[in-house]
Amino acid sequence: MQLEIRTETWDYVTPFRITDYVFTAAKVVVVTLRDGGAVGHGEAGGVYYHGETPASMARQVEAIRGRIEAGADRQMLRALLPPGGARNAVDAALWDLEAKRCGEPVWRSAGAPAPRPLRTTYTIGAGAPEEMAEAARGFASARAIKLKLTADDPGGCVRAVRTARPDVWLGVDANQALTRAALEQVMPDMIAARIELIEQPVRVGDDASLDGLASPIDLAADESLQSLEDLAAMVGRYDVVNIKLDKCGGLTEGLATAREARRLGLKVMVGCMSGTSLAMAPAFVLGQLCDLVDLDGPMFLAKDRDPPAVYENGEIWCPQEKLWGGPA
Repeated sequence: MQLEIRTETWDYVTPFRITDYVFTAAKVVVVTLRDGGAVGHGEAGGVYYHGETPASMARQVEAIRGRIEAGADRQMLRALLPPGGARNAVDAALWDLEAKRCGEPVWRSAGAPAPRPLRTTYTIGAGAPEEMAEAARGFASARAIKLKLTADDPGGCVRAVRTARPDVWLGVDANQALTRAALEQVMPDMIAARIELIEQPVRVGDDASLDGLASPIDLAADESLQSLEDLAAMVGRYDVVNIKLDKCGGLTEGLATAREARRLGLKVMVGCMSGTSLAMAPAFVLGQLCDLVDLDGPMFLAKDRDPPAVYENGEIWCPQEKLWGGPA
């Protein structure tokens, strides 16, 4: 087996703002595995708040080149690399390579249902209320919208967007910007705006502050849930867990996390870091098992891969036979 590693930059149409960070491009690592005539690909953007970069992920993969080329499988990979973007890129390439070798699509090998188009949220970056409302009006085909909030007038933002789009499912993502007190203060605005999900309201490590909060709106853990090992601590504090393959280290871990979350009585969401359609395709497989889907990353790109994921009528569809995860 031969391993290839490269890094790529895919520019955004406009900068995208969340709490404490502004994105201007999707910077990714791409892993390609070749075995005879079979070729598998995987992409990862990494976890920016852990300091992961394409270069750092490439170094991690390079360090285990010998083990990979000697035939390491997905279960061995979990011992070779920690959760994160590097493992995700290799894991995805191994899944894709296996599909090409055996002629069976990834979804079937993963025990997922046959793929169907999935409703995905369209994400609006943080901004002033009217800016966010205007962005919501611009997403004419969206059936679900997620708002990135900061501590700066979150109530005004949700009111403005709900007025602009009374027709859509609406969720918010605070990216750790609020405290419990601030959350309780803005909760009446959230309820009035018919918000259906509040993602990561408090700082990682401050999750205990949510104990005893009888929120009428589902609370979702994102940054507080990195991998399978974090699941048990989410029970009783969050209703939903957001699984991102860049965080947990790939589809292999993502599937295990989703199934364990179900066993623990948690709802399951699949999300994404920045990336192209190649990164969305494995998450699309996981999305077939999820209650909520947030896989709109390529929509921010000035140019995507060819062939790309298809975004129509508020849904995502990944043509696996052409893009990723289908038989040769």
